[in-house]
Amino acid sequence: MKIIGTQWKVTEKLKGLKSSNQHEDWHITYVTPIYGGWDLIVECKFINLEDLDKIVSLCRTDSELSQWIEATTTLISTKKNYPF
Repeated sequence: MKIIGTQWKVTEKLKGLKSSNQHEDWHITYVTPIYGGWDLIVECKFINLEDLDKIVSLCRTDSELSQWIEATTTLISTKKNYPF
């Protein structure tokens, strides 16, 4: 985080976030602050890899989030038929 203590603001802003575009199917499924090398973890569901790019880009360009987030690290995990 750019500013200490903003991880809870980021968590609240991202919690439950989903695409407003009817042609996209992505949403944030889980977000929580953590301790260690990163400040929080965000889990998201998406159909197309391009949707992941939209989520990450949103975090980097949103007027509030871009003031709070210094850097992002993206890790991809897959699980066939993962229950939601």
